[in-house]
Amino acid sequence: MAFNPDFPNSTTEDSQVNQLLKYLQHQPPEVLERVAKSASPQIKQIISQNVQGLVGMLPSENFNVQITTDRENLAGMLASAMMTGYFLRQMEQRMELEETMISSVSMPAKPTASDKSDSSKQSDK
Repeated sequence: MAFNPDFPNSTTEDSQVNQLLKYLQHQPPEVLERVAKSASPQIKQIISQNVQGLVGMLPSENFNVQITTDRENLAGMLASAMMTGYFLRQMEQRMELEETMISSVSMPAKPTASDKSDSSKQSDK
């Protein structure tokens, strides 16, 4: 698998078979930009740490770091980073949903008018 930097405009045989690539090619740039910007700082930090772990991390002030790879390995690394991002975003949404559900369940219910009248009837007995 080779990474094609011009993939939105490519018309290779692979794009004829790859439904996701077809879908991406038909998306307006605004949609792709909005999706890219939707990643939270926490997700960006995790992906950055993941990529740094894959390529190695040396302080730039003490080292002149150069990394050499071929297109296939780079494409694999980029695909891994993308999949990690999608997975992390799904988990972040799940966490937010669980927090919302927990907070809504733990909130005390406000008494309704019928609840008040029922309780006054019971106290009269």
